[in-house]
Amino acid sequence: MENSVRFLFSGDSALVIEFGNEISVDINKKIRKMMDDIKKENIDGIVELVPTYCSLLINYDVLKIDYNTLVEKLKTFLNNDLETAEGEEVTLIEIPTLYNDEVGPDLSYIAEHNKLSKEEVIKIHTGTDYLVYMLGFMPGFTYLGGMSEKIATPRLESPRLQIYPGSVGIAGKQTGMYPSMSPGGWRIIGRTPLKLYNPDSDTPVYISSGDYVRYVSISEEEYNDILKKVENNEYKLNIRKIKRGELNA
Repeated sequence: MENSVRFLFSGDSALVIEFGNEISVDINKKIRKMMDDIKKENIDGIVELVPTYCSLLINYDVLKIDYNTLVEKLKTFLNNDLETAEGEEVTLIEIPTLYNDEVGPDLSYIAEHNKLSKEEVIKIHTGTDYLVYMLGFMPGFTYLGGMSEKIATPRLESPRLQIYPGSVGIAGKQTGMYPSMSPGGWRIIGRTPLKLYNPDSDTPVYISSGDYVRYVSISEEEYNDILKKVENNEYKLNIRKIKRGELNA
């Protein structure tokens, strides 16, 4: 693996480990493995780890460790075993989602673009467990991988000025969720009543890189019921550990 990895300066107190230049499960696996090894080693001086699609940003304290020393230490992790067993446990988070033309103004367009019915789009979108590659753009915005190309659709030519919190969207071959009110160019197909970002919580964002997301289609009545429970802090998130082999392909 070492020959395909690049170590790059990123300012005077950060470095980037670049594992490739494409979105892939294998590259994501290498990034998460590197993060796990760094955390286990508890290297003095490392301040923060920020994973992206193809790289890992490492912020460090230059008063505790210098760039060259850190790079040499990190290189020792590169050839560690990457094999993952079907029995390995992963975190799965269920996202109840209402799909209709009111909360998903682009649902009909995505169906027409891909020569499908709206029901087929929903079935395909909820039929995959999505790997969380990274969070970015804003706190809690999820970039998910694994979406079927059958529902892939180009972004909007002109982004909307406001997208409602909880909106579930598609952009090209990606799918993801808007945690807060925001402008954006993703095609919106539905909305979850869950609060994806809560700055007042001890855990403002409960979805992490390496987790899996499963969308579950719900009715408008169920949406309103869950929304009320969320507002009253009565809703219990369905977050659980499952075997990797139990994930939906």
